[in-house]
Amino acid sequence: MADTNKNIVFREDDFVLIQKDKRVTDKKLDTKPTTFFKDALRRFRKNKASVAGSIILGILVVLTILVPMLSPCNITTVSTPEAFLAPKLFEAGTGFWDGTRKSTRIVYDVDNEIPALSDKYSTAAIKAALVKIAVDEEPTRVDAANPYGQGGVVVLATDAAIENKNLVMASKAVDFDTNGEYRLDVVFSDEEGVSGSELGEYAVYLKSGDDVVMLRDFSRDYSALSVNISEALEKAGLSSLHGQVVFEVKSAASNFQYILVESVVLSAKETAANVEELAEVSITDATDFVNISDTSLLSYWSCTGRKGIHDSLIYYCDFTIDTYALVYDDADVLTYSATDLNNWIAAGYCTYDYKVGPESFVKLTDDCPIDVVESQTVMGITKKLSSITARGYGYRKLGYDKPPKFLFGTDASGFDLFKRAFAGLRTSLILGVCTAAFCFTFGLIWGSISGYFGGNIDIWMERFCEILGGVPWIVVMTLCILHLGNNFFTFVLALCLTGWISTAHRTRTQFYRFKGREYVLASRTLGSSDLRLIFKHILPNSMGTIITSSVLMITNGIYSEATLAYLNLGLQGLQSFGVMMSTNQSYLGVYPNLVIFPAVVMALMMISFNLFGNGLRDAFNPALKGTE
Repeated sequence: MADTNKNIVFREDDFVLIQKDKRVTDKKLDTKPTTFFKDALRRFRKNKASVAGSIILGILVVLTILVPMLSPCNITTVSTPEAFLAPKLFEAGTGFWDGTRKSTRIVYDVDNEIPALSDKYSTAAIKAALVKIAVDEEPTRVDAANPYGQGGVVVLATDAAIENKNLVMASKAVDFDTNGEYRLDVVFSDEEGVSGSELGEYAVYLKSGDDVVMLRDFSRDYSALSVNISEALEKAGLSSLHGQVVFEVKSAASNFQYILVESVVLSAKETAANVEELAEVSITDATDFVNISDTSLLSYWSCTGRKGIHDSLIYYCDFTIDTYALVYDDADVLTYSATDLNNWIAAGYCTYDYKVGPESFVKLTDDCPIDVVESQTVMGITKKLSSITARGYGYRKLGYDKPPKFLFGTDASGFDLFKRAFAGLRTSLILGVCTAAFCFTFGLIWGSISGYFGGNIDIWMERFCEILGGVPWIVVMTLCILHLGNNFFTFVLALCLTGWISTAHRTRTQFYRFKGREYVLASRTLGSSDLRLIFKHILPNSMGTIITSSVLMITNGIYSEATLAYLNLGLQGLQSFGVMMSTNQSYLGVYPNLVIFPAVVMALMMISFNLFGNGLRDAFNPALKGTE
């Protein structure tokens, strides 16, 4: 093989200076010098989603601070009249977020021409608050007693399908005689198959002690019964009788037996002494008779079997009502002192001359808290005005200067849901921040020691974490609450006992990842201490991943408190987001705003924390330093 090694000789002509005529200097940097945190902030601002999340998060935090402080609404004293007000942002009638509530298939009060709402609202208030109403053109036939039903037939049925246990319905004892032209008129119905039973055999008679005057013997004749009681008494050889009208239905072993009665009318000539009493005993409307709320009729009749209604006529309606007008515009009579009246007169709200009386009252402006003076009280000795009773708007009775608006509506206790949501969120947020701060700090220290030193130290520390982490947090929380009570300190303690373990594991993993890198070995070679290696070289490179998880620990604390509230282990004595959500969830089907609005706030909080944490992760990642 030929020798490839040759002596290479370089001559001066082989080299040429390409910058012989140019001045060579250091090149000026195009970018400004920056620090690690300034560079992190710049990268954070580049992430539009994280910026938006941080803005939303900041708004929510500000609201949790300011709303409970500045809102005058009450969230401590129960106000029953203000319960379940609809959310209101705009004026009533706009059709959206206007404090109105739509209801369908509500019983219609035909007499007062209003929906059948609670008795706590006056008829005038309901009429004034109605925005729109549509009543069914035809009534609905129902087999249930209702205060607003009409007509129908009374169903008298045997109590059980057993022979020799007849049904008996008897009226109050009434005086009858042969001279009063007393009559009994009964209208029956012969409809078959009502409530799966069958028409039975019945009798109608008068009974007084052992005396019985049969008016219709046992039969299945359901034609109208019209009997002259005076003649029946005369035929029975009685001149008078103080007794009861009795309907008796025979029972049968095969099925329930029943009869249908449309009306029972007792009458006498006008000169009879007990005409009014007979009218009270009579049954002219079957629905009124069987209605459980109509005690005046029930007191005149007793029944040993089942008494019901069939084909009662009820009208239903769909309507939209202004819940605020229903509560705050409902006028009520209140007592005001003479001093109050004089102050209103001095302010130019009204004029009044107590020497003339209530009719002298004249309202001059809408700022006047009263509309009509009902009466006045004058002191006996001085003859000066002492007080007046006047009718004014309901909101003044509730302590407001003007009708309020509740952005989220009110809950079952009449509390402003907007203020209560942010007051509860403030407590839950403080709980989450305190828990996250401790768990982050302690977990960071624990994981740094474990991951940096390794060996037996790491093994023992990891075994301790595994044992402690093996106990379910709900068990730890329950034990703490049972022994220390449902207070704020107990929740923080219970959440911190095991909450730091995940941060410690994550920190340990990052230390194992970075402690063998060249820059760490180089720093160690130059004599850096363990503390400098941990906090100057390893930990800054690990912060991106650790911070992201730590930010989410705040929302985890809030959710943990909410979870315990659903188990009746929530905070006691403090406004809490979890306790509020747990209380309101039972009204989800009827008043969804009580859950939807707080749930939206919670969702915004969770999403914002997530976006904010992702932005911090990218911002504090040294590997991305200098990148766009």
